[in-house]
Amino acid sequence: MDITGAPGARADELRRRQLIDATVAALGEIGFQASTLAEIAGRAGVAPSLVSHYFGDKDGLLEATLRHLAGRVAKGLRQRLAQARTPRERVQAVIDATLAPEEFDARTGSVWLAFWGQVLHSERLKRVQRVYGERTLSNLRHDLRALVHEEDAREIAASIAALIDGLWLRSTLSGLAEPEHGAQARRIATDYADARIAAARPRRQGGEEGVPAPVRLRGVRLLSSHVGGAYLPARAAETFTTIDPATGEVLAEVEVAGEAEIEAAVEAARKGQAVWGAMTGAERGRVLHRVVALMRERNEELSRLETRDTGKPIQETLVADAASGADCLEYFAGLAAGLAGEHVDLGPSAFGYTRREPLGVVAGIGAWNYPIQIACWKAAPALAAGNAMIFKPAELTPLSAARLAEIMTEAGVPAGVFNVVQGDASTGRLLSRHPQIAKISLTGEVGTGRNVMADAASSLKQVTLELGGKSPLVVFDDASLDDAVGAAMLANFYSAGEVCSNGTRVFVHERVKAAFLDKLAGRTRAMVVGDPQDMATQVGALISEGHMRKVLSYLDIARREGARAVVEGGRVTQGALGRGFFVSPSVFEAQDEMRIAREEIFGPVMSVLSFTDEEEVIARANATDFGLAAGVFTRDMARAHRVIARLEAGTTWINAYNLTPIELPFGGVKCSGLGRENGRAALEAHTRVKSVYVNLGSVEAPY
Repeated sequence: MDITGAPGARADELRRRQLIDATVAALGEIGFQASTLAEIAGRAGVAPSLVSHYFGDKDGLLEATLRHLAGRVAKGLRQRLAQARTPRERVQAVIDATLAPEEFDARTGSVWLAFWGQVLHSERLKRVQRVYGERTLSNLRHDLRALVHEEDAREIAASIAALIDGLWLRSTLSGLAEPEHGAQARRIATDYADARIAAARPRRQGGEEGVPAPVRLRGVRLLSSHVGGAYLPARAAETFTTIDPATGEVLAEVEVAGEAEIEAAVEAARKGQAVWGAMTGAERGRVLHRVVALMRERNEELSRLETRDTGKPIQETLVADAASGADCLEYFAGLAAGLAGEHVDLGPSAFGYTRREPLGVVAGIGAWNYPIQIACWKAAPALAAGNAMIFKPAELTPLSAARLAEIMTEAGVPAGVFNVVQGDASTGRLLSRHPQIAKISLTGEVGTGRNVMADAASSLKQVTLELGGKSPLVVFDDASLDDAVGAAMLANFYSAGEVCSNGTRVFVHERVKAAFLDKLAGRTRAMVVGDPQDMATQVGALISEGHMRKVLSYLDIARREGARAVVEGGRVTQGALGRGFFVSPSVFEAQDEMRIAREEIFGPVMSVLSFTDEEEVIARANATDFGLAAGVFTRDMARAHRVIARLEAGTTWINAYNLTPIELPFGGVKCSGLGRENGRAALEAHTRVKSVYVNLGSVEAPY
């Protein structure tokens, strides 16, 4: 039975909305400082404790209110965009939505002004404001790029957004924020946009911006491997196609690298590493910092390319893919100069020291869920330590790694230090078996990891394996349910559930399970499945038709095994979405023995299980061959640390989930892998230790 329409859930949602409306009224009438929890509760006719129950504290209530206001603007924008037929009409839709009559009144203006005044003092509000602002800029840039040159599109988008803010601020501060003045503001913004577009350079003809040179998203051409700082000449070889999972459109034909290409890559890497490894760590760091600057400058084009190749929403790729890859490169660039051994005192006649030296040529094999991020995670510590890398992206997502190779070359990374070879499993085997490759790092499935490890044994190369998971997320009865629900959604539905560390077994204490499911169902139902290029979309397409079929098969398995559907997901085929591989989120009440609670699905499917006590849930959480990640939600910090210490997982969170700062090592135990990505541990894993004994006295020999 689906409980999203249950009276309790409806009542909770109505009460939350009532409190948000009371907050808007208070902010508009008496300002930020006077709008205490007691004042807001009084306006809503409830006790202050009820506000705390729903939102935790004033910051939580204010964040929810700001999200509500931003969501109202986003809803108006979606309605206007749906009616727009041309890029210019879509630009106008942004202007009309942000300066809409329903948003342009004195009280609403006062409320927004109150929030903007507090953004600098609250990380939570700043995060909402940042997303709101980026959504406006991204929508403007996207459609202006179809009208004017790329560089002009960026500048015009920024100036239109600034003008909108200025018009709104002037009207609000002068007390003129009324509908008729909103119409005047829209005319001013419209005239300005028309003038800037007319004066701009025309858009560049040919392929779309942000795509590797040999790739054109229209007029498909061949993409070959990038070796020694350039693309290899095309040859009569086996190829495969890469497609946009949201539309089925072919993005590029890709050439499979065979033995000749791998040998060329190894030779180029050996030559490049000799130059790169001889540089000081500080010199290598300076070059890597130039890579970081270029990636951040081109974040939007890299993000749109990643969205086309993976089907992930642009609102995710703008902040979680190339951007986090740049963060990783920046971190290891900073560590490069500090890589050092140690001094050992051996008495008055000798001392010793160790040197950390690069391994030489290393290889990385990526996964398709975070293509450019994984490429950076593997390349950054390897290059910072003085190695050269040969990277093979996943067959399903080959484009962004090629673009990264171009950026590396442009930034001054010596030829051969970062190479990208395209291909399938056969290409990967050539890397894992090559005797001159000193280390191989894989992100992928458990079966693939076993094969890579077996191949690597022939030459005793070092191995790092970041594999799959079926991770537990434990919610105790004293946890903040709103936070726990949000984390569970991030742990299951972000990137359409295609995340290896996802907490897909959500254990909820039986005393709060009903309330947890009520909140979870309502928020899950509200998620937007749609065009990944639309900033409003929260759930994009799955990576391929075959993977979509696999995910859908688990929904059938869950029903046959008796799991109760709390939210009934399935394939989404409305309108243009029918051309892609879209699956809406599902939530099931499950039992431990069910396949959806034991097997990695890698899609938007959450299993919720109940528990009664701490010992029981620890045992059940550990009853799996996987051990990648785990999370605990509780206000009892002693219990949080106690439980985390006993969970068999390599990466864990307390009152959070799926946050992976570069400073912390990431990886699993048991069948979830070997070794660690990120942190100082990853840098050291790309070095070998040489011991040096220094004699200060004479040599004593017994003969």
